[in-house]
Amino acid sequence: MKKINLLLFFILFLLPSALWAQTYQKTDLGVQTTVNTVRIEIQFFSPKVVRILKSPEGELIEKNSLTVIKKPEKTPLRIKQQDDVLSVNSSSLGLQLNLKSGQINFCSQDGSLLLKEKADGIKFTPIKDLNRNTFSVNQTFQLDDIETIYGLGQHQGGTMNQRNQKITLKQNNMQICIPFFQSTKGYALFWDNYSTTVFDDNVKGTSFESQVGDCADYYFINGGNADGVIAAYRDLTGQAPMFPRWTYGYWQSRERYKSQDETVGVVEKYRQLHVPLDGIVQDWQYWGVDNGLWNSTEFGNPLFPKPQAMIDRVHALNAHIIISVWPGFGNKTRIFDDMKKHNFLLDFTTWPITPDVQVYDPFNQEARDLYWGYMRKNIFSLGMDGWWLDSTEPDHMNSKEIDDDNKTYLGTFRKVRNAFPLVHTGGVYQHQRQTTSDKRVFILARSAFAGQQRYGTTTWSGDVQSRWSVLKKQIPGGLNLSLTGIPYWNTDIGGFFSGGEYPKGIKSLAFQELYVRWLQFSTFCPMMRSHGTDTPREIYQFGEKGYWTYDAIEKFINLRYRLLPYVYSSAWSVTSESSTLMRALVMDFASDHKVLDNNDEYMFGRSILVCPVTDSLYTSRANGTDAVDFSSVKTKKVYLPDGTKWFDFWTGKKINGGQEIKKDVPIDIIPLYIKAGSIIPMGPFIQYATEKIDPIEIRIYPGADGEFKLYEDECDNYNYEKGIYSLISFHWNDSLKTLTIQDRKGQFPGMLAKRRFEIVIVNEKTGIGLNVSKNVTKSINYSGKRIITKL
Repeated sequence: MKKINLLLFFILFLLPSALWAQTYQKTDLGVQTTVNTVRIEIQFFSPKVVRILKSPEGELIEKNSLTVIKKPEKTPLRIKQQDDVLSVNSSSLGLQLNLKSGQINFCSQDGSLLLKEKADGIKFTPIKDLNRNTFSVNQTFQLDDIETIYGLGQHQGGTMNQRNQKITLKQNNMQICIPFFQSTKGYALFWDNYSTTVFDDNVKGTSFESQVGDCADYYFINGGNADGVIAAYRDLTGQAPMFPRWTYGYWQSRERYKSQDETVGVVEKYRQLHVPLDGIVQDWQYWGVDNGLWNSTEFGNPLFPKPQAMIDRVHALNAHIIISVWPGFGNKTRIFDDMKKHNFLLDFTTWPITPDVQVYDPFNQEARDLYWGYMRKNIFSLGMDGWWLDSTEPDHMNSKEIDDDNKTYLGTFRKVRNAFPLVHTGGVYQHQRQTTSDKRVFILARSAFAGQQRYGTTTWSGDVQSRWSVLKKQIPGGLNLSLTGIPYWNTDIGGFFSGGEYPKGIKSLAFQELYVRWLQFSTFCPMMRSHGTDTPREIYQFGEKGYWTYDAIEKFINLRYRLLPYVYSSAWSVTSESSTLMRALVMDFASDHKVLDNNDEYMFGRSILVCPVTDSLYTSRANGTDAVDFSSVKTKKVYLPDGTKWFDFWTGKKINGGQEIKKDVPIDIIPLYIKAGSIIPMGPFIQYATEKIDPIEIRIYPGADGEFKLYEDECDNYNYEKGIYSLISFHWNDSLKTLTIQDRKGQFPGMLAKRRFEIVIVNEKTGIGLNVSKNVTKSINYSGKRIITKL
């Protein structure tokens, strides 16, 4: 009897458990199994990237990502089971799957724990999405108590570190939502879901909870450090193409220029004043003032009678122009009729708030074709240089729950809404690339989603208020967006809405101080663009040369142009090396714990530390009257990261890192520090970006070895993709005090075969500030052949 009982016990309990624990299948990309009614699939896309798919047992899921474009590469794996733990290892990361609980741990190559799922951390809650049975999905992870994380897009909370945050990821004006974070431990996690998602980090765990999802779908990346994470992420989701050189110059915009004469007149005035300018922006209502004509893509406004002549005149002035185009259309337009006829319109209130305007469905390829067809015929054919795609969230006004029931080509709007900016900008980029390779795509968009860097898009922070507190919040907002792999970002200089805080506009001394400080910050952003409503912002509106506001603005515009060789070469490293232009300090100084929560400093490129002034220091307001007092110079605290020495850009003074200092900040100075070992190329004073850049001043900041690659090309086509460009590599040997300029690699039409480099070893007497150095260490005539010189 005892033998029978033991046999029954073995059959009923031990044998099924043993068999169950052994149950997994190898696949071409990894393994799959079912644990506690949850189907789990592990797919390696590369040695550094693994995808985790989970769905309720019995649900057949075939999900194609809108973000991920990489095809999985053949990755050698070592798969081993020990008791209830299944180990799956590549050459760069390891997974441990508990076959009883379904919990997954992620480890580095040496076995160190990077991240783990919480036990029983997956939850599928059945819901109805319109008439379809699906789920809301929640996955919880457990992070180390001391690790810091960054990313999630751009938000207005003013914090760098995203620990202990609860953020609703739902695209909105000023809130850019990307379900991606990376850790100081050198890994990242991308939650591939497009519905409204709540990120929550608290004592119970770190979770993503999405409103709609047939499955849990996320990617784990082990990059080793922040740059490695972003490189692997761009390999997964697409590289950032080069923008035209002119886009890195100065931009002037306003809400709005009301006639073509006014638009052209701004460019002409800048040329008369000899203040550099490259971009002018034509905002809305060039189509007319009737909302029924909204976004017709046609120049219907009688104040724009000859748009071709307007564009031609801008080009004749060696400037460029982009134009505002929206995702919604007025019901009196041809494009509206065409979209409606094909059932391509969504039905909810957008901007402007009127029943006359409806948004299109960019998830439908045919709708994207139609959208571009009108843009190409009515605008691009005139020679337009780029696109300001406004309201790319899109604006969803007076929202109701039923609005999310709108059917897109890929399901309800509820299911895919966060990916709207990705597919919208992608349609324009792909169509322009198919149309011509002679003009690089440039898109300015108000929102972004994961992968959007591949579509020639720069994002701005939205319609922010003109306040010091808001300026402060833009810095961590932009840096966190950069840490999600989106390298190009900017803000409206001075803030968009100025009228509430500064009803006198540019006549307010207090607004002038804010504007100057915001412009100084923007000098060291990927795009330098002045824009806003309520008051004009052109330099000549602030006064004349000799007036403090005018002079400070002119100084920093000129500094931007002198730094163009550095900026454009750094942009090439974004494209060719998956680098990042606007860099949180944690990217370069992760071992210095004092930088982990730094909210107001960053690196611009790999050499320049920027610390914007974000407080009013010189103006005051009382009883409606502004006053300015420059009688004493104020200071700004700056932390210089450890591990290197630093040079004050303005004085040449050399300072040890790992300490907080005070820097004098008169109205025309912000703290700028150059890392020892840096090589900074500075061009001559010019009026536009494609003007001849010769000679180039090469500033060397001694104290460590250094190198720099000077990149040049034809400025505005895609020939660089065919290898038609040049690179000149500079190497500084600090111990030998020698500079090596290597053989030029490559060439392109119009390249300067011979050029002059003015070499300057920076100290407190030379190589400082904006102006061209008078005491050159050595002048070198370079014709493309290797030169070694002792300095």
